[in-house]
Amino acid sequence: MKKIIGLIPSRLKSMRLTNKALLPLQCVPLIMHVYCRAKLSKKLDDVIVCCDDKKIFKTVNKYGGKAIMTSKQHNNGTERIAEAYKFLKKHYDLIVDIQGDEPLISPNQIDQVINYHIKNYNTDIVVPSLKINKNYNENIVKIVKGKNEKVLYFTRACAPHSFIKKKNYLHKHLSIISFKPTALLKYSKSKKTLLEKIEGVELLRALEIGLKIKSPLLKGDSFSIDVKKDYLKAKIKIKKDKIFNLYKQKIKQYWEKN
Repeated sequence: MKKIIGLIPSRLKSMRLTNKALLPLQCVPLIMHVYCRAKLSKKLDDVIVCCDDKKIFKTVNKYGGKAIMTSKQHNNGTERIAEAYKFLKKHYDLIVDIQGDEPLISPNQIDQVINYHIKNYNTDIVVPSLKINKNYNENIVKIVKGKNEKVLYFTRACAPHSFIKKKNYLHKHLSIISFKPTALLKYSKSKKTLLEKIEGVELLRALEIGLKIKSPLLKGDSFSIDVKKDYLKAKIKIKKDKIFNLYKQKIKQYWEKN
């Protein structure tokens, strides 16, 4: 049996939406939705929030979760979870980065990614994709894939461009990333790369330093909270969300206790 940990990177002062980790969705802080949904995974042995601010740390603990304080100096979430992994001083076969700004993430999607990576263990990193309508949104990272689901490029542009063969959809980056420990540590030791600086996409560094990435296609409509429009959309969707019902009662106990 492989040992697998879920690490959730979270920082307080997000650039596009202030303090989004603590914004409420049905009276529950956004970060706790991500945590509780990750805990519903059948494949993760443990789940820990890796944060840069005591407000997030105290909130996670208040609701009965686990958190680790990390440096405020990291460039991105991958560097943050690498610090946390080294701090734990335990061996895991896979480290799953569940990004802290996707509160409607599906536990089943987490398990699908893990199962895929176990079957493709010669792959350094697995990042799933979802089909989206072809429209320009620079907040959404798109994945350009080749043969056998091999990732060729990540971009904020509409790519690949339909010049010869017309397609009305693209593949977007879903916020679950499974790393082999060697790949995560190699990434964390590397400096920012040229394409990473240009596009502002952290996994471009992984490609540029030669790590092998695959992207299986999943079904679903999960989305990250990048701007206020996304937050307002999530406030509507969470009201009818079936997965929320699975942890609502449990987390309610902490509301009453605190």
